[in-house]
Amino acid sequence: MIGYVTLGTNDLARAAVFYDALAAELDTPRMMDFDGFIAWGKPGGAAGIGLTKPFDGNPATVGNGVMIALEARDKEQVDRLYELALAHGGTCEGPPGPRGDSFYAGYFRDPDGNKLNAFIMT
Repeated sequence: MIGYVTLGTNDLARAAVFYDALAAELDTPRMMDFDGFIAWGKPGGAAGIGLTKPFDGNPATVGNGVMIALEARDKEQVDRLYELALAHGGTCEGPPGPRGDSFYAGYFRDPDGNKLNAFIMT
């Protein structure tokens, strides 16, 4: 059910060295590498890990920048999961849509404020 976990960082370069070492041991390469975001994992493999500076611009703290990602079967399921979340007390953190060339996701928070998304690699 969990596709990947995102963790916040205040120093992406320093954190990347740490996670590159762990990923190398686990034979899990970088699969995305952008200015403010790096992810390790294998398409179709086990849950991966992403590192990012928090989107809201505030410093990363325990929990800020943390998000649980739920892997969907298709874009339609992403849309349904997003709508179900909102219908059951969730709030929007970014409507479903493409992010880059090969990623489709919708972002939301649960009633307690925990951040989640539903996604699919296209």
